[in-house]
Amino acid sequence: MSTNDRRQGPRGADVLVVDDEEDIRELLEMTLIRMGLGSHSAGSVAEAKALLDENEYRLCLTDMRLPDGDGLALVRHISEHCADLPVAVITAYGSMENAVIALKAGAFDYLAKPVSLEQLRALVKSVFRLPTQGKDAGEKDASAFLIGESGAMDQVRKLIEKLARSQAPVYISGESGSGKERAARAIHGLGPRADSAFVAVNCGAIPDNLMESEFFGYRKGAFTGADKDHDGFFHAAHGGTLFLDEVADLPLSMQVKLLRVIQEKRVRRIGETEETPVDVRIVSATHQNLKQLVDDQRFRQDLFYRLNVIELKMPALRERKEDIPALADALLSRLAEQAGLPIPRLSTQATQALAAYGFPGNVRELENTLERALALCGDDIIHLEDLALDPVLPAEADLASAESGFDGSQALRDGLQEYLDEAERQAILEALGRTDGNRTAAARLLKVTFRSLRYRMERLGMKE
Repeated sequence: MSTNDRRQGPRGADVLVVDDEEDIRELLEMTLIRMGLGSHSAGSVAEAKALLDENEYRLCLTDMRLPDGDGLALVRHISEHCADLPVAVITAYGSMENAVIALKAGAFDYLAKPVSLEQLRALVKSVFRLPTQGKDAGEKDASAFLIGESGAMDQVRKLIEKLARSQAPVYISGESGSGKERAARAIHGLGPRADSAFVAVNCGAIPDNLMESEFFGYRKGAFTGADKDHDGFFHAAHGGTLFLDEVADLPLSMQVKLLRVIQEKRVRRIGETEETPVDVRIVSATHQNLKQLVDDQRFRQDLFYRLNVIELKMPALRERKEDIPALADALLSRLAEQAGLPIPRLSTQATQALAAYGFPGNVRELENTLERALALCGDDIIHLEDLALDPVLPAEADLASAESGFDGSQALRDGLQEYLDEAERQAILEALGRTDGNRTAAARLLKVTFRSLRYRMERLGMKE
């Protein structure tokens, strides 16, 4: 590597090592030398800041406890003055709280003492695969993954590009169909792990009795039917990203085991006595309110804080309606290409109807609507009737808007209460129809409790 590299120290130093224990510094420096990397070392925050003023590095490794301060102060200093420099903290065994605080402050990753050289090498390799700023970074950015020019999506893309450079766990919140997995893939695809596996797991689709074997794997003969060794999700995602979709559906017993793996970065397959290190970045998501589940004691608080180091909130489609035309065009192009059909265009009425619709199912519902319309349209134009949009639920309607569908004359003619009762009845019937009569799912769709739905149905004289 050229000594003229923008982020390389003038004496060939790629890494700044900060630790007040000389033996730790020597261990880290020798490991880096074997990897072909030069380093500078410092024993205090002041020495580290002086070296940062004089040199440019590609990575900083710092202990959390230093004689004149803590590593957290150095993390914040680097975030403010050397924004492109990844910094990893070294924490005492069992001090995960410090690691989480450092990640929130901007640290790239962490190592626990005693330092595992295998984990150190994995961390260093991931850093040195990081895309650099400027022309060498290529043209790839979050816009290749997420479509839309609204202010909400612009903020999402900017945050994703920052998150891609970190190894901190990310929690993606948002309604069903809002693009949480697409955001997770963008974080993976723009980061140093892009060439490694992205393993997506639907936590709600795995039977409880298979959770441990699916996540951690098993050894041949570990139980009846285990006729060969099997790698779990963590092994499959080694070096890459493990995406835990609908993480709120994990049973409490599995949450405990998952927490330990995240903290220790080690996995033991069923039937084995020894653990093996795993290098996995965790990204999780759910449409449920995870904080509320913690308050209800249905989700472990300690696991919540490990997963929710940085939160990315995906906006609902109704919160970025200006993106619907561009989204519709992109989806139609892909759907038509997959079907081997010419790309149709939307009529003016169809476009206006899509922009006015509430889309409780978000982007996923928009895609399903367009796929249906593509099959129904008789020519190269999709008309309003081809969309076959569902009636707008009251929870989705904006009564202050002209597109709300509120009929003031009917309310005056029939009486406000009767009008509202009928609207409520139709909304409940619509929700029950969408959920095949499942009242629990219908209540969730209507954003009311099950008890409230039952009361409303009784009040309206609707049979259960």
